[in-house]
Amino acid sequence: MLTTAPAATAAVDPVLVGAGDIANSGSGDTKTANLLDGISGTVFTAGDNAYPDGTASNFTTYYEPTWGRHKARTRPSPGNHDYHTSGATGYYNYFGANAGPSGRGYYSYDLGTWHVVSLNSEVSMSVGSAQEQWLRSDLAASTKPCTIAYWHKPRFTSGANHSPNTSTGPLVQALYDNNAEVIATGHNHQYERFAPMNPSGQLDTTRGIRHFVAGMGGASHYSFGTIQANSEARNSDTYGVLKFTLHANSYDWQFVPETGKTYSDSGTTNCH
Repeated sequence: MLTTAPAATAAVDPVLVGAGDIANSGSGDTKTANLLDGISGTVFTAGDNAYPDGTASNFTTYYEPTWGRHKARTRPSPGNHDYHTSGATGYYNYFGANAGPSGRGYYSYDLGTWHVVSLNSEVSMSVGSAQEQWLRSDLAASTKPCTIAYWHKPRFTSGANHSPNTSTGPLVQALYDNNAEVIATGHNHQYERFAPMNPSGQLDTTRGIRHFVAGMGGASHYSFGTIQANSEARNSDTYGVLKFTLHANSYDWQFVPETGKTYSDSGTTNCH
């Protein structure tokens, strides 16, 4: 009797999916956690994980029942609300080793052909700071052709509540100097996508980094103010998650909206 060998399983490109500004007493985090239930891959957070103060109780009461379902596959970053608790101890104790070295708040890992960096906008980011020096060494040591980074406070944003955060500039510069592709942040409770830019915010289609503000994880929405240069897509009334599919030398992005909403944004960009 002839037998047929089973077909080889095709390799699946890794997925990185998440948002910032997540869990509070409202229902937005439930809506976005429900989206994560149907998306495989690694989950990122772009800070402000548990409101209002990042206490152990805030994490237990608000984060754990929703995004906490995906804790084992989550690689977080901290935000200013997490640091309302001294030293962000609620954050570090909750996430444990998944948040990198305890108390530091920045670390890196690899997914397929991608190098992924989680940074901390709540400690010094200045040139020569421990974080900036670590980042430059980490990027120099990476052998992966593509790099994505995420943290909380955005260098570029059109949000009305929080202005563009210039103190993140040295991190952006280090990533640009090492040919990174993507930066995802939160802080403003909305979604925004920028064209690839250099660290000064000028359009750069050759080496520019594409910036996203992904603060639509569950906290109540903020409005937009003055629309910044090179802002290409915006939404301030839909909760959702930002999904990156990390191909060998390119990436797809997709805004996945809460059930019942129709806003969408997606595209593909090659690595440098």
